[in-house]
Amino acid sequence: MKKWLSVLAIAILGLALVIGVACGGGEEKEGTAQAKDGDTVQVHYTLKLEDGTVFETSIGRDPLQFTIGEGQLIPGFEQAVVGMSPGESKTVEIPADEAYPYREELVMVVDRDLLPEDLQPEVGQQLQISQPSGETIVVKVIDVSESSVTLDANHPLAGKDLTFDIELVEIK
Repeated sequence: MKKWLSVLAIAILGLALVIGVACGGGEEKEGTAQAKDGDTVQVHYTLKLEDGTVFETSIGRDPLQFTIGEGQLIPGFEQAVVGMSPGESKTVEIPADEAYPYREELVMVVDRDLLPEDLQPEVGQQLQISQPSGETIVVKVIDVSESSVTLDANHPLAGKDLTFDIELVEIK
């Protein structure tokens, strides 16, 4: 009789599990959602350079919000968030050629005669240049001579490998 009751109890337990899964009892629990393409997410991040220097962080500020797949951020950063769950953290290294490749065609030598007379350019100085289209770009002075100034319009992080510490705060 005891053996028969044990078999009956196991059968009832098995039936309860089947019913629970069929009725949605096997769904993911709240908080275990994973970020996917098209999701709007909030993340905290810290961007470090190869030598460990912190270049930028969102810690102490509002989290960064973006929609995965819209191309608002460098692709490697967006893809690192895919599959993460809220509260999860990871570190991802993104090589320069996948972040901000250095482009030689964005370096230009300008005759000093074309610069305003009162401008005294210095290496490291940032200048704004107006394009014929009306767009303004920021350039960095990388060399100065008697007759010319060399300007670099590359992104400040161009040519640098980047390391991001990322924490997924929320999937909206």
